[in-house]
Amino acid sequence: MNADRLPGTAAPGDPAPPPGLVVVGRYHQLQGYGVNRPRGADSWLFTWTTGGGGRLRQGGTEARAGVGDLVVLAPGVPHQYAVEPGAQYWEFWWAHCVARPSWSPWLRPYDTGDGLYVVTPTPPALHGRVEAAFRRMHADARWTGSEPPPVGVSGDERVTVAHATAARELALTSLEEVVLLTAATARPTAPASGVDLRVRRAQELIDADPGAPHTVRSLAESVSLSPSRFAHLFTRQAGRSPMRALREARLRHAARLLESTDLSVERVAAASGFVSAFHFNRVFRARFGLPPGAYRAGGSMVGE
Repeated sequence: MNADRLPGTAAPGDPAPPPGLVVVGRYHQLQGYGVNRPRGADSWLFTWTTGGGGRLRQGGTEARAGVGDLVVLAPGVPHQYAVEPGAQYWEFWWAHCVARPSWSPWLRPYDTGDGLYVVTPTPPALHGRVEAAFRRMHADARWTGSEPPPVGVSGDERVTVAHATAARELALTSLEEVVLLTAATARPTAPASGVDLRVRRAQELIDADPGAPHTVRSLAESVSLSPSRFAHLFTRQAGRSPMRALREARLRHAARLLESTDLSVERVAAASGFVSAFHFNRVFRARFGLPPGAYRAGGSMVGE
């Protein structure tokens, strides 16, 4: 299927596939190629670089994609990506889909902020197997269910779309192999040593208890800074405001509770620091592409 036949989304600019589909492709793009989605996408985007280099920006966080890097963008956050400045080209596999909830703990150590996950470095010995999984995913997405699944990439067909239930599940299984192989063998980047100790301390307080009633003032007082000075320092060094960092930590905490407990959605919201269950549902869906109940039930079933 040609990408031009994909349904559009509500996102202005460059459209992305809707979350009910699994779409996979392989691109070889030259300098000048770029995509800009001011409201992000409705689905997750997985990229695996096989040649050249790319540059991806999600919210206020940016990352380079080199050979053997899996870079993942969560839905609902403004993003841009392009051939890296100075690189002649960017060759990469990509997939749009609703991520399975079981992938969350595998990706969490590589969360760089704003829903940008950078899984690197993956050992070179695994690169061939990861690419084989993407090739299998590209083929399985074309399966109609009436005959054996296709084998290999089909001619010049760079993009395939899995519409049928079985094709989507097969494609997601291959992508799950990619996520597991890379996340289990890569090593998260150590925190930058140049980060101010007061910023680190504030982030530690947020991470230790996301559900606490933190405010800019309370965090500033904990590190002996004025609220305005603290907010400026934190934003400059962390790349996002203290309250944005707090919301991200609360959403990650809520996702863990949904994965590992049987607490009601309302109690998960309260335990994660959200005063309003309605607000929690809205921001959770924007962040993960699914409402909390569907996330718990299993994201791979969305769109049935």
